[in-house]
Amino acid sequence: MIHTKLLLPLITLFMLSGCFSSHYYVLSTASQPSQTYSQKNMSIGVEKVTVPEYLFKREIAVAKSESEVTFVHDGTWAEDMDTGLTTRLISFLQKKFNTPNVHLYPWNVDTQPSKKVQVHISRFIAQGDTVYLDATWEVEDMRTHHKKASLFQKRITIKQSGTSGIVKTMNTAFSLLESAIATGLKTQAKR
Repeated sequence: MIHTKLLLPLITLFMLSGCFSSHYYVLSTASQPSQTYSQKNMSIGVEKVTVPEYLFKREIAVAKSESEVTFVHDGTWAEDMDTGLTTRLISFLQKKFNTPNVHLYPWNVDTQPSKKVQVHISRFIAQGDTVYLDATWEVEDMRTHHKKASLFQKRITIKQSGTSGIVKTMNTAFSLLESAIATGLKTQAKR
């Protein structure tokens, strides 16, 4: 009887904390680009994507205001966001440039990549009916050390209600960031 009295509050606590969430989401699956670039001799090093602190939690964050963040309880991230977004960017660039020579940087080999990509996400969150993605990204030519930094800001209206609508819109926003980075890499490769 004592065990039952202790077990029920523990189960309730786990359920409230999201441990038994039945909806898990990922953003690490890269889409298939509609157009590819032919830069087969280019190697690309992608540094780990940096994300805001609220994305380190497994619960999906939503902004109630400019300074208040809460977490939804009907969905959980199934991955660490910085790792998942880095993996996704690498996979997308491999597909976009039709090359396997896109890897996490730094790597443990003697050769340098021809290009290096850094991405810093400062805001990636839903607020109201909108997903916001604000980031800076930089491409560096590792031979000339020429760097080109760019700002990226997107606001996309959430068309589907609920947590899955938020995640779907975040997926769209990150797809636009991936495409912008690929275009920047292609432009710098022509130099």
